[in-house]
Formats: sequence, C-alpha cells, structure tokens
Amino acid sequence: MTKGAPAASPRPTPRERTPRARQIIDTARGLLEAVGPNGLTMRRLADELGIRAPSLYKHINGRPALELALVETGLDESGLALHVAVERSNGDPVTDLLGAYRAMGLANPELYRLITANSYPRSELLPGLEAWAGEPFYLAVGEPYLAQALWSFSHGTLILELDRRFLDGSNLDRTWHAGTDAFTTARLATPSSPRA
Repeated sequence: MTKGAPAASPRPTPRERTPRARQIIDTARGLLEAVGPNGLTMRRLADELGIRAPSLYKHINGRPALELALVETGLDESGLALHVAVERSNGDPVTDLLGAYRAMGLANPELYRLITANSYPRSELLPGLEAWAGEPFYLAVGEPYLAQALWSFSHGTLILELDRRFLDGSNLDRTWHAGTDAFTTARLATPSSPRA
C-alpha cells in the first residue's frame, strides 16, 4: 500500500451458494455479456443450462434475485481488483486504480452497466459490499470528496467509452491519461492525501 494511505476495510464475506447456484450465476453472467440485460430471461438461462425454467427457482428466487447475485458478484470482483491495484501500487495509486477500473469495465460491459444502473434493490445487497467495493477510490487519494470526484470521472468516462459517445477519432487512452494526471496532481496537493 502507498505510504501514508488509509487502512483498507476487511472484505465482506460473499454469500454462501450451492455449487448449482454458482453455476447458474456464472451461466447468467455469460449470457448477460452475450445478449444484454433484456435478453437475459429465466427461460433463456434454463435453455442454456439444459433444464426447465421452473427448476431454476429451486436455486435462484426469480430474475430480481438473479440480478442481485450478479451485482454482488461484480461488486466483489471489481472491489477486489481495485483493492489489489491500490495495495500493490508503487507510488502511483491513481494510475493503477484507473487502469484496473477501466480494464474491468471494458472486459465486462454489461455487468458494469448492471452494477451502475441502480435498478437492483440496494437495500438487499450484502451489507458493506458496495462501500467496500468503492473504498479503493478513497484509499488512492485519502480525501472523501476527491475520491467521489475520482469515481465520477472514472464512471463517466467509462460509460461514455462503452456507449461509444466520444467523437470518432478520439484517443481515449489520452483522455484517461489526462484524468489520471489531474487527479494525481490533486492528490498530491491535498494535505490529507497519502504520499508516495
């Protein structure tokens, strides 16, 4: 971890799931990326698994529960990747954090959209998971409002990239680099921020 950085919170323990429930969630995740959220139906999922749709309900209590499981899986994976990026940083936590964040989103665009769409019942999330998953932004800069601004830049830039909303010919690597430089400068100028 960067010298002077705040200490990380413990990772929330993921929900226990049967092997069959994990298989259903993994298959649903693959379908989500292949056909998008509107194409991910319980019937299609059952067909993919080679079972009848009613059999799914023995393991996952309907589409809302399935989406919640996918969101929890995505938050856990992204939170872990971001925590590792900040903890293993060699003095440039903003660059490492943003690189990991962008890579996760580009590799899993539909899961990213599901996590950030806020259409799931937030109150039913595993307690502490959402805060823990977002904590690396604070760990990277050491100041809560700067961390929120960093996440806002990250999310806004990534969703625009995923939706192909930048002008044709835009060099998005340079856009990310410009944001990284700006937030690194802000981190170093903020008295409470961790130093390299």
